[in-house]
Amino acid sequence: MNTVKIAIITTFCALSIGTDYALVGVTNVKPMDLIVFIGGFLFGPAVGSLIGVFSWSIYGALNPLGFEPRIWLVTMFAESVYGVTGGILGRALGTTGLSSQRLRLIVLFATMGFLLTVLYDLATNIVYASVFNIPVITAIFIGAPFAVVHEVANFVMFGVLSVPTIAALGKVVKGWQLRPA
Repeated sequence: MNTVKIAIITTFCALSIGTDYALVGVTNVKPMDLIVFIGGFLFGPAVGSLIGVFSWSIYGALNPLGFEPRIWLVTMFAESVYGVTGGILGRALGTTGLSSQRLRLIVLFATMGFLLTVLYDLATNIVYASVFNIPVITAIFIGAPFAVVHEVANFVMFGVLSVPTIAALGKVVKGWQLRPA
C-alpha cells in the first residue's frame, strides 16, 4: 500500500469518525455510511472496506454509548459492506454515469443506501439479540424505530449527497472531466 492510499484511508476515516462524534446526540442520522460508500466508489472496494473497518474500529472502541466486543466486530464488518458496494459500483459505472445519468444514479444510490442499511440494521439486531440473550424477533422489534430512522436517513443522504459529492471529489482527486448533466 502506498502513502497516497494510506492518506486517503486516513482522511476518509477521520471525516467519518469526526462526523459521528459531532452528531452523537442525533440517533442513527450520521454520514459515516455515506462517507464509506463514497470512499469505495472513488478508490475501489478494498479501500472502501478498509475505511469502513477502520472507522468503526476506532469509533466503536471509543463509542460514547458503550463498548461490547461482539457488537463492535459485527459493526466493523457490516460497515465495510458500504465501502465494498461503493467500490463495485464505482468500477462498474466510472465517470460515465455521473455525466449522463444523474437521476438514475440518485435513485440507485438512494436505494442502495436504504438496502445496505436494512442489512446493517438486521446484522446489528441479530448480534444484539445474541449478546443480551433475547429472541431475535424481540431485538428487531425493539430496534425497529431506530432502524427506520437509520434507513430513511441513509435513503435521503445517499440520494441527495452521493452524486454531487462523488462528482466534486472525482474532479479534485481523480481529475475526472465531467460533462454537464
